[in-house]
Amino acid sequence: MEIDKIPQWFLALEPEDAAFLKNFVLKSGSLKEIARLYEVSYPTVRLRLDRLIQKIELSDRGEEEPFTAFIRGLAVDSRIDLETAKMIIEKYKSEKEEK
Repeated sequence: MEIDKIPQWFLALEPEDAAFLKNFVLKSGSLKEIARLYEVSYPTVRLRLDRLIQKIELSDRGEEEPFTAFIRGLAVDSRIDLETAKMIIEKYKSEKEEK
């Protein structure tokens, strides 16, 4: 496949997310099998999959500004909490409108 035909959402994945997605496909989408493979609980795998889905959805929002997408990504990865992410984005938008 040519590089320019690879979907942007896939190129935006972190290597560990791409590996998780590959394993998910190889295990036919069985979260129980993925949990065994990673030696974690089913809810942990479900949470990881939910976060991966959110990352893909964020990446598909091409119109979103890079800074806003970055902050949302931090919230999806639980690096910052959702309320903090909302406050940062609101502050960013209000300051941008003032300029």
